[in-house]
Amino acid sequence: MPTQLPDEIHNQIVLLSKQGDDLAQKGDLEAAKERYIAALRLLPEDHIQWNAATWLYVALGDAHFRTGAFDKAHKCFINAIQCPDGLGNPYIHLRLGQVNFESKNLGRAADELARAYMGGGMEIFMEDDPKYLEFLETRITV
Repeated sequence: MPTQLPDEIHNQIVLLSKQGDDLAQKGDLEAAKERYIAALRLLPEDHIQWNAATWLYVALGDAHFRTGAFDKAHKCFINAIQCPDGLGNPYIHLRLGQVNFESKNLGRAADELARAYMGGGMEIFMEDDPKYLEFLETRITV
């Protein structure tokens, strides 16, 4: 397997991702999701081997999370964790914890939120609803 994507494909992925990010920032999450999916489709077979897959799955998962599509968000973050530098990434574990919390899978939520806390400290929780950190505090001493 090559170590880098061809420039043309890489540039298309970066462009689609930026468009998705801009749309997400403006609140058009459905259009953002379409851009992220289009970018993922440009990756060669065995796409989870590529670095781009990690951040594309995270971006797509975030969009699903923000729209309350927790099952789809969960699938995206599970995919992201299998991609390069996914396992152990505090942000991915944070989102997995939040998705599991929202899905009432509290044991798994506590585990993932603890991983996020261990990797990213309390700061990683500061931009989200305090309920996630409050929940984690009921499970471990932070």
